[in-house]
Amino acid sequence: MSHPVPSWASVRRSKRLADTPVVRRGAQWWLVTPTGTMLASDPAFTGELDRFAADMAAADRAVAELQAESDATRKARR
Repeated sequence: MSHPVPSWASVRRSKRLADTPVVRRGAQWWLVTPTGTMLASDPAFTGELDRFAADMAAADRAVAELQAESDATRKARR
């Protein structure tokens, strides 16, 4: 499935990778700025973006688990 080229106005901050001007659409990484959009095609760079995105997702999951544990502990004390 083809994904449309993102534009700065169409990309919410929450869709960007860790508040960077980088967005993933399908299997492609895009650099998105107010002045234009460019497909990231360097395999070394996109590989780093893939690893960074995976690490960010793992960190988000870990934080969610800690919050759930904290909430459970608070409820158990009541």
